[in-house]
Amino acid sequence: MPPFAQRIAALPKWQGRGAAFVCGVFLASIQAPLGFFPAFFLSIPVLFWLISGATGWRHASWIGWFAGVGYFGAGLHWIVEPFFVDPLRHGWLSPFAILGMSGGLALFWALAFASTHLVAKGFLLAPALAVTLTLAELLRSYVLTGFPWNLLGYGWLDTPVAQLAALVGPHVLGLATVLVGGVVAMAWRGWPVWIAALSVLAGWGYGNILLQSDTAERADPLIVRLVQPNAPQTEKWTAEGMRAQYLRGLLGTAAPGEYDVVIWPEVSVPQLVDEPARQYGQTLFQWSDISTAANGKPALVGARQRRVDPSIEWFNTLAVLQDATVTDIYKKYHLVPFGEYIPLAEYLPGLGMQGLASALSNLGGSMSGGEGPLTLSTADLPPFLPLICYEAIFPHQMRAAGERPEWLVNITNDAWFGEFVGPYQHLAQARFRAIEQGLPMARAANTGVSAMIGPDGEVLASIPLGQHGFVDAALPAPKPPTLYSQTGDRPAIILLLLAFLGFAAVRAIDRLTGKHDIT
Repeated sequence: MPPFAQRIAALPKWQGRGAAFVCGVFLASIQAPLGFFPAFFLSIPVLFWLISGATGWRHASWIGWFAGVGYFGAGLHWIVEPFFVDPLRHGWLSPFAILGMSGGLALFWALAFASTHLVAKGFLLAPALAVTLTLAELLRSYVLTGFPWNLLGYGWLDTPVAQLAALVGPHVLGLATVLVGGVVAMAWRGWPVWIAALSVLAGWGYGNILLQSDTAERADPLIVRLVQPNAPQTEKWTAEGMRAQYLRGLLGTAAPGEYDVVIWPEVSVPQLVDEPARQYGQTLFQWSDISTAANGKPALVGARQRRVDPSIEWFNTLAVLQDATVTDIYKKYHLVPFGEYIPLAEYLPGLGMQGLASALSNLGGSMSGGEGPLTLSTADLPPFLPLICYEAIFPHQMRAAGERPEWLVNITNDAWFGEFVGPYQHLAQARFRAIEQGLPMARAANTGVSAMIGPDGEVLASIPLGQHGFVDAALPAPKPPTLYSQTGDRPAIILLLLAFLGFAAVRAIDRLTGKHDIT
């Protein structure tokens, strides 16, 4: 091991944890809006050297936890933004939110590092950490409804390497990246660094081949108008704010230009889908206004639905509007914990926690979920898969029963995410969904970024963050079904588990034979 790597591996526990934290913070720069992918090959080798010097699985787990706290803390610091929409009531919760979120997600990395130390030594550390860290990222994508935000593979978004997600998905792309970083770290054991360089160049070259073909036009052209009203969250539900948002939407819809369908963002109209009109203050909101502005063209509009029988339930919906009538409805099914519902809230009163249940309900809302994912074939539009806000971050939930959609429709209100990191990261994940599925995506966001995204993840037309307006864009043709869209994560999960068991078996044999290292 070279002297500088030896010094890193031999760092005292707290200095090593500090180094792991710094590595995690720097590694977060791979994510939008920075997209600094070279951070992979500067941070990951240091983490390998740190774990190679761990004296036990507990030591290794702390290295992983501090690295995770740095990575998630730096990448998810926007999580405090929703608490400052009403700072007097909720601002005090913001430190607990960022500490709880980063510390909780870092537990998955702690598990990965501890497992690596238990099942591998020597040159097997590199592939073992790649496998365990990928399994940890899969776990956080599924466990407790999942939160696959800022997966490692997303760091390649603005490079041709991202196109590999169409074949293997974001998790295996992250696995390959960590493994390449491990090759760099283990060069002192004779692993030729040119393997790492060749791997990146191969991925880059293959991605370029996939990008060579221009985005195909549809045989039956479809022009989509995306409307961005840009309503700040602090004003969204005031009488004047609702009126301003509604009028901006109508102006964007009625503006000159030819289009075939118009899309408004998540909950961009205050009336309910079951009511033709609703009075708020001095303003009458009605579906006929939108149809008139759209000159009879279909509109996909974010709204709410209320069901009162047998009990009152609220749904976050995408309403299909045709000739002043809501003809179809999609209900968001993957809700945001503590944002749209409170997990296990129904059990709190029975445990004598009525006050806590009431406080959490005021903070987190009480929405109900619909059934999904669901492909809509309606209003003479090509069949599409609707995704409301948060639903676009789940790569494994893009497969709807029935016919394959020809495009994705994402309506969202990113005003909650602030104006710097959050909205761009949400857009980046939407672009990855397009790559993985080989489908174009029309994305309407309240404050931005609204965009037409091609099936290779390219932003073809957009409205900048924090501006109100509209944009017309032709919907590209879908690509043939991608390998990942047909297989999902199951093959990767099976192979990763088999690899982990293989490492564990080799380590057990190593201990039985009395060896202390495998070289």
